[in-house]
Amino acid sequence: MRRITLFGANGPTGRLLTGQALAAGHRVTAVTRHPAAFPLRHERLDVAAADVLDAAAVDAVVEGRDAVLSALGVPAGRAAISTYSRGTANIVAAMDRHRVRRLVVVSSSGVDPRPYPGAGWVFNRLLLPYVTRVLGRTMYDDMRRMEALVRAGDLDWTIVRPSALYHSPSVSDYTVVKGHADARFTARVDLAASMLALLDDDRYLRTTVSVVTTFDNPTVLQWARGEASGHR
Repeated sequence: MRRITLFGANGPTGRLLTGQALAAGHRVTAVTRHPAAFPLRHERLDVAAADVLDAAAVDAVVEGRDAVLSALGVPAGRAAISTYSRGTANIVAAMDRHRVRRLVVVSSSGVDPRPYPGAGWVFNRLLLPYVTRVLGRTMYDDMRRMEALVRAGDLDWTIVRPSALYHSPSVSDYTVVKGHADARFTARVDLAASMLALLDDDRYLRTTVSVVTTFDNPTVLQWARGEASGHR
């Protein structure tokens, strides 16, 4: 059993990750700004009211833990975003102070966009540039700052880059790849499962990995419709 602190616990990936960690026998501190809205209850679950931008609050929920998972998420938009970098700076500082070594953080394949084989001209030349350079520019810029900060430290870190996230009911036979993966989609349940599995996998220490869902991926249109219907 590990004592895990999870930031971004009330997001769609965070909730899945909390449930999986509890099912695996871990003790979880789920960090959220809105604890009353957190849907899970368990004898090994502590729901902590804290803002990742509050250094003192972060320090309090990191002390005495064995590992930290960050599934922070901020909606894409054109306004400036700093939650990823500022929040992760607080997390790293607290981990250094309390000698907590293991850190797994979610980033995105959008920080290093590349054309996908077989995706077609519309996706590679229109949709991908629009999402990464216009719609999500400030978000991906801050994720890059976050990644640089994590790499500059001396923790036992892993940066996880999923592709376009979508809802799926169960964990698949997903794939973890060092560096970039030529895959457009990642099921959130697989992202959560991979983060939990990485805690016990020393092959990916101080490494950036991609998580690939290889089975039953949606089409781009299905993905867009699913996100619009609330599977976020």
